[in-house]
Amino acid sequence: MPLHIVLYQPEIPPNTGNIARTCVATDVELHLIHPLGFDISTKTARRAGMDYWEHAVVHEYQSLQELLSAHPLATFYLIETGGNKVHSDADLSDANEDIFFVFGSESKGLPKEFLNAHTDKILTIPMGSKVRSLNLSNTAAILIYEALRQQNYINI
Repeated sequence: MPLHIVLYQPEIPPNTGNIARTCVATDVELHLIHPLGFDISTKTARRAGMDYWEHAVVHEYQSLQELLSAHPLATFYLIETGGNKVHSDADLSDANEDIFFVFGSESKGLPKEFLNAHTDKILTIPMGSKVRSLNLSNTAAILIYEALRQQNYINI
């Protein structure tokens, strides 16, 4: 499974559940960075993922550094509303490369020092000025399907 979604300190159970469901549908692994804003076994989180949780490949970490250390050869893209590079301009075509899309918490985003250390890997999705951001689970789906499109859907 060369594509991965990382949720840094997610706060809203339905977002995580919806993302888990999309991950199952697309054979993508889900990585959760603690602390979580909810208990993943709660009814709310499970309801959003419906009965697909048992098929989800979920990894949990205590920090971003633990994640980075566990996958030293992977390519990490940070997804932020203020990024300078449009997501569809990134070359995601190598179906053998481990690609991680890293999303910050719904209310705080990713730590500024982490963003500052990886400015060349920040991607954004274009949107109008009437909203502050897109829904997290929708954004994850956009990134997954853009990568799969570039890879000719070879892994699903």
